[in-house]
Amino acid sequence: MLKKLKLSNVGPIPEFEFEFGDRLNLFTGDNGLGKSFLLDIIWYALTRKWPADVNKNLTSGYMARPLDLLKPAKITFDLETAQSKTIKDYSVSFSRERQSWTGKAGRPYISGLVIYAHADGSFSVWDPARNYWDKKGNIDIQERQPAYVFSPTEIWDGLKSGDGKQICAGLIQDWAKWIINEKGWEIGVLEKMLELLSPPDIKLACGKLTRIDTEDIRDIPTIKMPYGEVPVLWASAGIRRILSFAYFLAWSLSEHIKASNLLGMAPTPHIIFLMDEVESHLHPKWQRIIMRGIMGVLEKIPQVFSGQKYNDAPVLDKTNWGKGKKNRIQIFAATHSALVMSSLEQSFDEAQDKWYDFDLASNGVLNLTHRYFELLGDIDTWLTSNAFDLTSSRSIEAEKAINQANDFLDNPNMMESCKNIDGNKIYQGLLKTLSPKDEFLLRFRYICEKKGIKII
Repeated sequence: MLKKLKLSNVGPIPEFEFEFGDRLNLFTGDNGLGKSFLLDIIWYALTRKWPADVNKNLTSGYMARPLDLLKPAKITFDLETAQSKTIKDYSVSFSRERQSWTGKAGRPYISGLVIYAHADGSFSVWDPARNYWDKKGNIDIQERQPAYVFSPTEIWDGLKSGDGKQICAGLIQDWAKWIINEKGWEIGVLEKMLELLSPPDIKLACGKLTRIDTEDIRDIPTIKMPYGEVPVLWASAGIRRILSFAYFLAWSLSEHIKASNLLGMAPTPHIIFLMDEVESHLHPKWQRIIMRGIMGVLEKIPQVFSGQKYNDAPVLDKTNWGKGKKNRIQIFAATHSALVMSSLEQSFDEAQDKWYDFDLASNGVLNLTHRYFELLGDIDTWLTSNAFDLTSSRSIEAEKAINQANDFLDNPNMMESCKNIDGNKIYQGLLKTLSPKDEFLLRFRYICEKKGIKII
């Protein structure tokens, strides 16, 4: 688990330091202030590889560079290892000659299974059973694939390594294979994840296989919707995001368990999950449940896998999985959604969760603040809170009309002869931008009438 991160001359702020929560870490702030950049740094700290360096098809996840090339740049982090629970510190510096980050040679520390859902639909995974190489004594063992990084297309169609080995068959083929395999357990795990990620009135479930084109010989999985079964390729952008997340998590866990079985090692009890733009493509009703659904999926992994077998042996023993480990799940998530923030009011725990907010001051200086998570109760209040910094939850036109109305009411000369003309003009402006039942509209009319201003 990642404990601390310190950046010097890296990113939009010359120097800043984070102390992370053991469970959930939230990042808010305007576009372009560094949230995605920070998630990329966290991924690098845990794996020591930049996503775009592993897969050149990505359009994000590029290597971070110094803010000022003429000054030293450094990334320092502390993490708790999954094996010994000891705290390890590590630092890298940017080499101008090599145009890369350099540090002490050796393997990355095993922090657990690391999964990164990028904002553009790509995914990355670092698996301690498949991406961790062994260098002990004079034994010469070839280094393994440093990570598995999927472009959005490769999530659906599959991924091959540089030497042509099939790393992943992709969502379409794997999903179909899991349905056909009557003795398999993956489809049950996938359906459980879809259930946990769905709102109460739309419970996603796996449908039958189908063909959608005479030129396409693939059997395409379908998803059950209230109005019928829809081929996954025809699903909406929001549904496809949910499907790809559920599939990638199921695939990452199942492959980790199978690899652990081959190596004769126990599956890792630690999972670190990174998610950028949590609300991307999602309807408000899905935004209200997505973070709690993600937390539910990750925290219920022992129950989700309970009773499932691989090679006639339990794939995961829920009584021993993570036994003696205090913190099994750590989440890092960036969001622009007030609904996402409000949905966490009953589950956010200051003892194990943290919220960091990026703000751009009026003088152009970028600030990073660790904020206390308080109950605000409604979306409007969240929109005007420190998380999103809006001055109003209404439209720009309505906000302008209200400001003009407030200036009129605050004017000490409002009782002059032109008061009725001015008051009615402002009132008509309010009518064009506000609902007839809006509280401000009713209050404005009431105050005007109390002061003798006739509103028509």
